[in-house]
Amino acid sequence: MPDRVIVLDDDPELRALLQRYLGENGFAVRAVSNSTALDRALARDPADVIILDLMMPGEDELSVCRRLRAQNDRTPIIMLTARGDPVDRVLGLEMGADDYLAKPFMPRELLARIAAVLRRRNASPLGLPMEGVMHFGPFRLDLAHMRLTRDERQIELSTREFVLLRTLITHRGRPLSRAQIIALAMGRDADVTDRAVDVQIARLRKAIEDDPASPVWIRTVWGHGYLFTAEVSS
Repeated sequence: MPDRVIVLDDDPELRALLQRYLGENGFAVRAVSNSTALDRALARDPADVIILDLMMPGEDELSVCRRLRAQNDRTPIIMLTARGDPVDRVLGLEMGADDYLAKPFMPRELLARIAAVLRRRNASPLGLPMEGVMHFGPFRLDLAHMRLTRDERQIELSTREFVLLRTLITHRGRPLSRAQIIALAMGRDADVTDRAVDVQIARLRKAIEDDPASPVWIRTVWGHGYLFTAEVSS
């Protein structure tokens, strides 16, 4: 399956050009003209790379980038700008962008930068953290040893349940559709149905919720998917 790219740019000519060029080079490309359309596109299907134009009207790309990072969306972001000011580059990177390309640019350079951010992303499978410790409520999640404890008592989780919990915690505060959960936790080529996600969520709730029928940590977002609500510290 080709890597998925979303291009956000208000210039229809540039959108069409990038969509055609990147498509001819093996990417599955969607092009949108504003941040609302971007949110809808991401909700339908996550992207592997997002390309943002820095000079958008309305919600500008810096705000979009900052918002996505605040929602723990770790999709690699490449910013495009007509301005060559180094301050803009630094600001973009500070907002969470992974790379920055000034216009005009050679299309091949954009291809090279996309390949570079994908390599970095793939260095950590599925873009999820593999080491460190996360705390929420009375729980401690040890990523390196795939171990969940509550008040120092170990809770048995299957590998898939652990990966699912890690995915939800990593994207805490952001409603995830079942398709997004499958793509983020198991890979977009995984042969997993929406029903299987519901079953895994039910098992996970039994493991961590005091009352699985009234979940506190993993909430259902009706018509969409699930939301991890807890405050998490490292």
